[in-house]
Amino acid sequence: MKNDINCREDIILLVDTFYNKVQKNNKIGPIFTEVAKVNWAHHLPKMYDFWESILFGKAIYKGNPMLTHFALNNKTPLKETEFNTWKEIFFETVDELFTGQNAEIIKQKAQSIADLMHFKLNSPKQRINIV
Repeated sequence: MKNDINCREDIILLVDTFYNKVQKNNKIGPIFTEVAKVNWAHHLPKMYDFWESILFGKAIYKGNPMLTHFALNNKTPLKETEFNTWKEIFFETVDELFTGQNAEIIKQKAQSIADLMHFKLNSPKQRINIV
């Protein structure tokens, strides 16, 4: 029986499983491995902190994900297709591992974050400012 997301260890399991799937995905995997050249030993602990902050309200994440994604978007366009693939993998991973209120909340938060990021990266105003 699946449990809800209740602690940092659950976040770690979610994040590790999710990014393993991301790396193997033909659509967005190369963005992480070839374009961003993610240092996983550095990135994953930041993602643990990020999602723990988002879900449990702990002020442990330090960083600005929008700046990172603006820089990445300058190297390769991050469009709706990429964000939809990210969300599909994230939701699938949550549903595969967990069930409960926090599992639903983290999917809602992920949806909102991804949609806002997509909007900020692809709004006409941003395209003008970047060029």
